[in-house]
Amino acid sequence: MSLLVWILLFCLLGGVLSVLAAGTFLLLPAGLRLRLLPHFVSFAIGALLGAALLGLLPHALEAPGVGDYHSVTAALLAGLFGFFLLEKLVLWRHCHAEDCEIHGGEAETHNPSAGVLILIGDGIHNFIDGILIGAAFLTDLHLGIVTALAVTAHEIPQEVGDFAVLLHSGFSRARALMFNLLSSITTVVGGVLAYYSLQHVQAVLPYVLAVAASSFIYVAVADLIPGLHKRVEFRETLKQLLLIGAGVALIAVTHSTLH
Repeated sequence: MSLLVWILLFCLLGGVLSVLAAGTFLLLPAGLRLRLLPHFVSFAIGALLGAALLGLLPHALEAPGVGDYHSVTAALLAGLFGFFLLEKLVLWRHCHAEDCEIHGGEAETHNPSAGVLILIGDGIHNFIDGILIGAAFLTDLHLGIVTALAVTAHEIPQEVGDFAVLLHSGFSRARALMFNLLSSITTVVGGVLAYYSLQHVQAVLPYVLAVAASSFIYVAVADLIPGLHKRVEFRETLKQLLLIGAGVALIAVTHSTLH
């Protein structure tokens, strides 16, 4: 079997299988999903911040050929501004299409822009995973297999968080699954691109990682955390802190174990 076929096979494994595993959440009864969803949102905040600040950004700063850290952090800052403007466009279209007041009533509970942004960020993240899988296979076949399996294990908890964000943003279960599957295909794109032009991909990889990190930070801080402040009871706040911490801890432990 050719090396390209190996890369395609394991990129599909790393992307699609993790989405399907996380999609089992959609099979739970509606009442149970509604009770669990706020907890998954808290967990998603921790996972997003952990993935951005403990995984993506450090890799961007430590990537070979990065001589000036300021260029990477500038890409992070540009990404934050870019996602702010993108969210404005999404909200503007939503308000004009439905004649709504986006920061009042039901729109505050179901913010569609968070779902759009998380899909963009997830697509970039999956693309980077594909590049990493392709690079590992180009180094050694066994290393490629181990890397792909590690990516799959790492992606499952994150995809659960992504489903939580999409459902929280008003996506139906079918649409959440469909768009997450489409987003996972970028893993294959990244793997194929790495196979054919790894030298060129490596040059821009730190900046793509920084933009992916900015999307996760923006969604967590701008779209998800404000919703947690609606419940100020001590018990709920403690649950939120513990679940955010659990999300960060899972990413940290997974990342340190795999490295």
